[in-house]
Order: sequence, then structure tokens, then C-alpha cells
Amino acid sequence: MTPDSDAGCLHAVSSMTLSSGAQPPGTDLAELVAHLYLCEGLSTYRIGALTGVDRQRVGRMLARTGVPVKPKGAGRRRAVDEDQAALDQAMERLYAGSGLSCGEISAITGIPQRTVRDRLHARGVRMRTKGRVNREDRVAVPADTLSRLYVSAGLSAADTGRLLGVSRHIVLRAAHDEGLPVRVGGPQPSHGPGEIELVKALYADPLVRQALARHNIARRPAGGPIWQRFPVPVLVSAELAEELYVTCGLGVRHIELLTGQPAQTILRLLSAQGITRRPAGGRSPFMRRWRAGPRTAPPRHANSAAGKPTGFDLSARAPRERARADRPQPRRQHAEASTGAASRSTARVGPRERGPQASSGDDAAEPSGSGSR
Repeated sequence: MTPDSDAGCLHAVSSMTLSSGAQPPGTDLAELVAHLYLCEGLSTYRIGALTGVDRQRVGRMLARTGVPVKPKGAGRRRAVDEDQAALDQAMERLYAGSGLSCGEISAITGIPQRTVRDRLHARGVRMRTKGRVNREDRVAVPADTLSRLYVSAGLSAADTGRLLGVSRHIVLRAAHDEGLPVRVGGPQPSHGPGEIELVKALYADPLVRQALARHNIARRPAGGPIWQRFPVPVLVSAELAEELYVTCGLGVRHIELLTGQPAQTILRLLSAQGITRRPAGGRSPFMRRWRAGPRTAPPRHANSAAGKPTGFDLSARAPRERARADRPQPRRQHAEASTGAASRSTARVGPRERGPQASSGDDAAEPSGSGSR
């Protein structure tokens, strides 16, 4: 039985008719109970009080007529209160538009903070992170402006921050969030890359890839602050935090970019687990590993392609040849005393002295084994 508001209900009975507990003549009690439950929106307690029937019997009548009964505590459908709806809309504007907290809205409206949160939940408002570490309230920098000043114009992070009215730290954080190439701090590196796209570099690291795959954490491409990349932060367990921080050598800011959890939250989790933090300053093991780059094999000699063994490097002979050339030669008078002929000594020693010295100069021009690694 379903309510039919257009055709009307044959058993529409007012509460005044049933106030005495008497059933109207010619009315089936089961159909009357179904009408009161479906059309009038009365609870089983109220129907039992009006009809003089026990509440359990009311439930059995509804079951026989095929009327689904809501579970206990679900409550009945209430009429829409326009004043309450307007107040809920105002609270939503204060929370989502003006950025006020539930406590501040409670102080303005006089409604308990828990009730404010429940009503915002009922309206489908996405709630911000609780506590002091709030992801949504971070200062944001427009991505196009940041790219124009920091990347295209080549300004430093400090100069960019002065123009935008924010700190250097916020400029670098926003650049990493947006996936922009960030210049490496400190003196100009003699080797290795001079700038980094941090999110891309994190996902490219083999240790990080293995850890994320082991914990079923999906990749999120760079672009926007972490509360946009991670509307719901990844639940970081103690095992995951230790693996990323200790095994992979990431910093807490790196873990934030991979999980959406604020860096301060990661720090508290590490402290709670008794994990020793690295000293402040310097580069993390991940950054040192990234700066070093992938290991490359030493270059092979040209003759290795002509049938020489793969590990045979002729450049290794250069130090030995130079050492042999630098070895002092026997004096001429010693050779004359042993042979008794000065002319024969000169003829024997002269041409051979020039051979090692010439080869020594040629070998020095070849790259040494250590320099090519």
C-alpha cells in the first residue's frame, strides 16, 4: 500500500476522530494503520495511542499489508522548516565562503558546535581538517603568477615572495605543489641537475615506487595545493611513515606531497612511534640519492669492440707505463765498467731511453680509469 495524494485516501481519518480510541465504522483496522503510518507520517507509538492497539501489533499489521517499517531510531519524515533551512544556508556560507570554524559559527548563532557540524554534514559540506594543522587554510599563490615570476623571469624565491607579499617558504611550497621546476639551493652544483620537479622525482624513485605499491597508494599528479590533490588524505600508518622516512630517506615535506597529510602531522606520528628524527639542515638521503643520479658503467676502450674482454680497460696500463718510465736508468759509467766499451754502451742505451719516455707522454693523454667513472 502506497500513499496516493492525488486520488485521496479512502481511510483518511483525523486525529480527533480517533482521540477516543474508537475505530470508525466500516473501516479495516490494518488499512487504517497503514494510512496513518504512510499518509499521515505518524509513528507506531502514536498510531497505537490513537487506535488503542499495542505498538507491536501495529508493526505486525504494517508487515501484513506490505508496508516497510523503518528501523527503530530512524525517526519520521519531518516537514521542512524554512527558518531552519535559511539558517543552515547562512552557516554554510560562513564556513565554506568566509572560512569560519564551527566554533566561531557556534559563537555567532548560539547553536552548539556539534550541532553546527552535524547540520553542515547533512547539507553535504566538505569539512576541513580538525585541529591546528589545517590544510585548507594555507596561504595560496596563483600558479600563473608564480610561474611568470619564478620560472620565466628567473627571480629568486625571496624576491618572488616580496612581490607577492608572502614568505620564501610559501613560494617554494607552492612551486612544488604546482609541479614547477625549483632551482636547487646553495652553490651552483658542479655535477647533477640544477633544478627539480619534486613530485615527479618522488614518483620516479625506485624505493618510493616500491613503498607506494606495497601500501596500495595511488599516484596523484602535481597541480594545486594538497587539499585539492588529496580531498581525503591518505591514512598514514606507523609502518608506512617509518618506511618512507627511514627506508626511503624522505623528508616530512616529501611524505606530505605523496599522502596529503600535513608535514606537522607526520612529525607527530614519527615522534609517537619513537622514530629518531634526522638533524635539522642538510639534504635528506632521498635528495642526495637524486643528486647522485643513476649509476653508470665506466666507458669501454675502443679496442673492446674488436674481441677484447668486456672488463679489459687499456687505460689501466697508463699508470704502470708512467711508473716504468720514471724509474731511474743505470748510469753510463756503470755500463762502461761492466762492458769496458763506452761506444757500445752509448749505442745500446740511447735509442731505448727515448721509447718509454715517448710512450709515457702518449699514455698520459688517455683518460684514466678513475676519471671516467
